[in-house]
Amino acid sequence: MQVVLPPRGITRGPGRHINDHQMRLYMKYRQTDSSPVAAAKASFSPSTAYRIEKDPRLPSQKMGGRGRRRPDPLADVFETEVVPMLKAAPGVRPVAIFEEMLRRHPELGAGIRRTLERRIRAWRAIHGEEKEVIFRQTHEVGHVGLSDFTDMGELGVTIAGVPLDHRLYHFRLAYCGFEHAHVVLGGESFVALAEGLQNALWSLGGAPREHRTDSLSAAFCNLDRNARDDLTRRYEDLCAHYGMRPSRNNRGIAHENGAIESSHGHLKRTIADALLLRGTADFDDLAAYRGFIDEIVSRRNARNAKRIDHERATLQALPDRRTSDYEEVIVRVTSSGGFTLRKVFYTVPSRLIGHQLRVRLYDDRLDVFVSGTHLVTLPRGRPHPNGKHDQVVDYRHVIHSLRRKPMALLNLVYRDRLFPRETYRRTFDSLRERLPDKKACRLMVDLLALAHERGCEADLADQLAADLDAGRLPDLNRLRAHFAPDPAHVPNVVVQLAPLAAYECLIGAGQIGDAA
Repeated sequence: MQVVLPPRGITRGPGRHINDHQMRLYMKYRQTDSSPVAAAKASFSPSTAYRIEKDPRLPSQKMGGRGRRRPDPLADVFETEVVPMLKAAPGVRPVAIFEEMLRRHPELGAGIRRTLERRIRAWRAIHGEEKEVIFRQTHEVGHVGLSDFTDMGELGVTIAGVPLDHRLYHFRLAYCGFEHAHVVLGGESFVALAEGLQNALWSLGGAPREHRTDSLSAAFCNLDRNARDDLTRRYEDLCAHYGMRPSRNNRGIAHENGAIESSHGHLKRTIADALLLRGTADFDDLAAYRGFIDEIVSRRNARNAKRIDHERATLQALPDRRTSDYEEVIVRVTSSGGFTLRKVFYTVPSRLIGHQLRVRLYDDRLDVFVSGTHLVTLPRGRPHPNGKHDQVVDYRHVIHSLRRKPMALLNLVYRDRLFPRETYRRTFDSLRERLPDKKACRLMVDLLALAHERGCEADLADQLAADLDAGRLPDLNRLRAHFAPDPAHVPNVVVQLAPLAAYECLIGAGQIGDAA
């Protein structure tokens, strides 16, 4: 005999306790069957069916509300003390009210916290202030591109063991989700925005009709009125060059830029996972880290390839060329052999002392010009977080003068920045410990001159490291001999001069040819 069990949650019995599901089944079967048959199909007794015929309400409609099982601990204080506080300070947190209530009425005890929080939540739902509504938007194809910056310090990325303080410029198309990311070494600035945006557009192969950012308050920070107006004009010119209409969300309203704000978190989590799978967050150089970011973004774009191709066809065509993504500044080279720009001192070849230079300021480098001639590219420096000035020094620019005045090295303002590698700094510290200052400075300057003149900076650093490990001072004569050109490897060039008669024969042959 086959036994048919009732559905889960339904029990057979005298039929006095049924649920809403059984009731609905009964009403369904009652349309075609008699009361006893419909009751049997709904798994309760005929007597229950006759009772339902008299009162067709659902069981849940017949149940009254459950009363309190214990006295209300807030009965005497909620309306008289808590509600006035909520009205006087609508933004106050429930935990602050809880602590105030315990201070006033210690007898209430810590157990009222959840009860108080639920009561405050319910009161605010009925009597509280209106909240801001977020209006979800539909995105038109080819219409909006968004830009923003996100801080990457929490990932702990290092370059050759040195922590990399950087941000990520992030561009995204609202419709298809195309993304582009660019590592920014400084803060949020117009230069970083211009470079990252143009890289994104040329990688995409087109431009949307509108470019949206946040209020750009970080880029405008600490600028006077004229500088802010100039930056605004340059941003508008940048957008006009690509036929885009610039727009901004209201300051402090991040969700208005939500199409990219939420993507920040996803991208950063993806990068964090990739670093964990890689096994280390250290990279050999900045180019390797940038390639790592590009690969991650490319994989994310590959998932949306069809939508990206669809939107790419609707984008505006790019102009013939990029526009400027740098700031141009005029500086003068001082007698110190360099110039100061944005709280950073840069050295240049000393022959430029007294000259005015035109400097193109990029996010990660400086291009230096005299008139229209490009002279040198310098890595861009940043002032210290506390506002202290920094230096970007190339020892090759000053070594010729330093050889004439080696004692200047002892208290040189940018002495630590002068050494091209850590090994050179350690060597100078060792020399000062074991030699008089004058001899130590002379020997250190000669070592730097050797590295410059023989082009052996890295190899010389290895030799100096070996000397440090062995606890001995560097031997300048030995090092000069080691890095001198080896006569055995210099080719012996023998030039044999042809006799003049041979040239006369050639001339004669040419004349005969002309006559023919």
